[in-house]
Amino acid sequence: MTDRRSPYFDEHTEPVATRIATGLHKIGLAMKQQAWQQANEEGLSATQGQILAALVGHGPLTGTELSERLGVTLPTISDSVRVLVTKQLVTKSPDPRHPRASLLKPTERGATLGARARSWPEFMADAVADLAPEEQRAFFAGVMKMIRSLQEQGLVPLSGMCVTCKHFRPNVRPGASPHHCALVDAPLAGEQLRLDCPEHARAEDTVRQRLWEQFLRRG
Repeated sequence: MTDRRSPYFDEHTEPVATRIATGLHKIGLAMKQQAWQQANEEGLSATQGQILAALVGHGPLTGTELSERLGVTLPTISDSVRVLVTKQLVTKSPDPRHPRASLLKPTERGATLGARARSWPEFMADAVADLAPEEQRAFFAGVMKMIRSLQEQGLVPLSGMCVTCKHFRPNVRPGASPHHCALVDAPLAGEQLRLDCPEHARAEDTVRQRLWEQFLRRG
């Protein structure tokens, strides 16, 4: 056996990007199956569980806001909310911001189920924990860049990420925490950046692009 690189696998191996996409698809299937199974155990659909989790994590929201955050059509949200109200897991109240809209809020039991639904992805965190710390940091950076790309293409909801928030100040200082959150006036390390922050405020398109370019100068 020699160490010379065989041309066979050069010619018969898909590009790394394609193989990563295949791997993410397999991970997505596992997460979908887990969400369906745990939702079923709670007597919910996966969408109903996501709604309760969003209301617990972000506070009262309208149907439109839920649709935008979850990337689910408004009719699907409305159908799920109707069931949740019937089950006495969600209540409706007038939205002072929009007279024709209703704010949705979980009941006490709904909040309990929503808190459980927020923990559904934890099985995946156990798998990520098997990675070395430097692998976790690299993986997190890659995932964040992929999500940002998908958001800018309109394929997933544009919300929650520090790098798309008007309060984000990338690479404003040297050291281990080069970024800054203007909302809470605190420094941020790369591994502390959030993917789903409840205080996220979407930056305007031109500002968002400028923040991203400034973020990449060091990242």
